[in-house]
Amino acid sequence: MINDYSVGDTAQMKKPHPCGSSLWEIIRTGADIKIRCLGCSHIVMLPRNEFNKKLKSIIKKTAD
Repeated sequence: MINDYSVGDTAQMKKPHPCGSSLWEIIRTGADIKIRCLGCSHIVMLPRNEFNKKLKSIIKKTAD
């Protein structure tokens, strides 16, 4: 399980969004994770456990 992510990180999901992009920016963390598609700017909120299942990797970490 990958749990070291924060707001501003770029996440790669296992399945692509219908627009064709599989890259998402994390815009909110907590019990739910809010992500924005980098292809079409669609915003989705997922429960943390569902996000962890669908996450493939963290591509770009923000500077802490």
